[in-house]
Amino acid sequence: MFGLAITWVVVALLLLGAAGLIGRSLISEVNFTHLSYESRVIAEELSIQVEQRLGALQRLETMLGEENLGEQNLGEELRHNAALLEWFEGLVVADAEGMVQADWPEVPGRVGLATADTEYFRFLRAVRRPYVSEPFTGRVSGKPLVLFTVPRWRDGEFNGFVGGFIDIRSGELFEPLRRLRLGEGGFAAVTTASGTILYHPQASQVLQPVPSLDANPLLHRALDGWEGVEVGSLIGGGEAYQSFHQSWPADWVVVVALPEEQVLEPMALLIQWLWWGGAAFALLTLPVMWGLVRRTLSPLHRLARQIEEVGEGRRGRIVLATRMHELINLADTFNRVEAERSEAHMRLSDRQAFLDAVLASSPLGMFVTDTLGRIRYMNPALKELTGHVFTELGEEAWLKQIHAEDRESVIDLWRHSFTSGDDFRQQFRFIHATGETLWLEVHASQVSIEGRNIGFVGTVKDITERYHEDALRRWEAEHDPLTGLLNRRGFERRLEEAMAEWRKTGTPSALILFDLDHFKPVNDEGGHALGDEMLRRIAQVLAREVRRSDYVARQGGDEFAVLLPSCTLAQAERIADTVRCSVREVYVVCEGREFRVSLSVGVTAFHDSDHSTATLMARADAASYRAKAAGRDCVMVDTD
Repeated sequence: MFGLAITWVVVALLLLGAAGLIGRSLISEVNFTHLSYESRVIAEELSIQVEQRLGALQRLETMLGEENLGEQNLGEELRHNAALLEWFEGLVVADAEGMVQADWPEVPGRVGLATADTEYFRFLRAVRRPYVSEPFTGRVSGKPLVLFTVPRWRDGEFNGFVGGFIDIRSGELFEPLRRLRLGEGGFAAVTTASGTILYHPQASQVLQPVPSLDANPLLHRALDGWEGVEVGSLIGGGEAYQSFHQSWPADWVVVVALPEEQVLEPMALLIQWLWWGGAAFALLTLPVMWGLVRRTLSPLHRLARQIEEVGEGRRGRIVLATRMHELINLADTFNRVEAERSEAHMRLSDRQAFLDAVLASSPLGMFVTDTLGRIRYMNPALKELTGHVFTELGEEAWLKQIHAEDRESVIDLWRHSFTSGDDFRQQFRFIHATGETLWLEVHASQVSIEGRNIGFVGTVKDITERYHEDALRRWEAEHDPLTGLLNRRGFERRLEEAMAEWRKTGTPSALILFDLDHFKPVNDEGGHALGDEMLRRIAQVLAREVRRSDYVARQGGDEFAVLLPSCTLAQAERIADTVRCSVREVYVVCEGREFRVSLSVGVTAFHDSDHSTATLMARADAASYRAKAAGRDCVMVDTD
């Protein structure tokens, strides 16, 4: 009775578990599809709204240029275009120097306001295409704003900009998101690619920086341009199904999230109902089933006892008195198979002894698996090499010892070899029983008898020393031995990769190029050893001041370069100035004399017209020469 009850419980648990897994998978798939659709629609709608607003501003700029209005008539023309206030909270026009010439509606103090030091003005003057600014607090209105801008032109030259303000908290741009309903806890949010929250259903989160990389790695992947759906953490805690889509015209990221507990709540209620229904059904049918099973299984119990006695050697064959023809046939078949098995076992024991002697004498690590991938034999050389004994353990036992970074690819190839019968050839890292990481080369081939697969036989080589030597040679080929930074060859390869990414996705990147001012006296008076020490200290400062995603190189002599992927020109200028200030604090001492150097820095960004990295390097080099000509110890930004 107890066994039958346990059987019912196990069956119920298996069914509920299967239902849970299938239901969770289906629910996840449906919700991922739904969230992806919602985020894509929102992103596309935002992109359309942004493009419509920028298009309206471009038409206004064209109208202003055709009429060639003076400053006194600009305000009147803006009033004639007051219909644009359906999209904007205010309109402004600025000249080529960044001074606001007119606005509508008129706000005291806005006309005459200088914008030349803002990031959007510097971007427009450098890139000269429509742009949506980073969020900022209006100096006159005091409101959190985003400025939509298009450049003005006169005779083919930059002549300022026309802009429209959007109030982040009360503007109409995000009104559809406020009306969006995604269940009790679902929501949509919008952030800038630089990491500032533009819209969130919790008003306190607006204009706050996004959570850290550790708190929400998915969002930081989206800030770098990734789009997709996954399960991740929410700002307030807890897990949620999240979908990310890019609104490229404004360089914004749309996030749509559903709390995991909200997604899985219907499935939990269904499982609970199935559990109580199954329990009631089991209680009603157990007594009947028990009687039937007991009566049916009585001959089987006798058969089982005799089979056990044969296995233990206490009986030579089965003798079963029953009127069930099926059991009589089964007993006869078992007796015949047992006789054949005993004879085959004797032959197999002889062959196994011979094979064990051959494999045990081999200095090469060798193993044998069954058809399920479980290791059935390891020779002494392999046991000594790995420090593990995996025989009679499951397939997962040895797979778990593979280094985490290599495990997925090894498992995929291993499973493919077992499915297709192809040889398994792979080099990967393996964790020795002592914790040491080894590099192994494994080659395994399928063994078949009369067309039937019986497992795999493989060899294992320790290639740790050879791999480390190869890795060292690859590192030395692309790094400067003095500073540990990239050398010219390694930097040029990464610059070519960044150029290809720029052409493919338009992701902005920047280049910093500089050499050391007053470095010659360090070498001449302190010797090359002192010069080398100065270079090493500067390399340490560079590695500390730049971002982890940036590439720093010593081009040769006292020339250095920094590649900043996914970085605007304004950000690059700030980083360059930080590096310049930090290097001024570096010094070396020789015979009581202190030596210092400074930097003449050139900064440039990737342009649409760039066809090679040589053009980019030439612009940065020219900016560096202008810095040196301007008195050294300064940063010059290429704005052509």
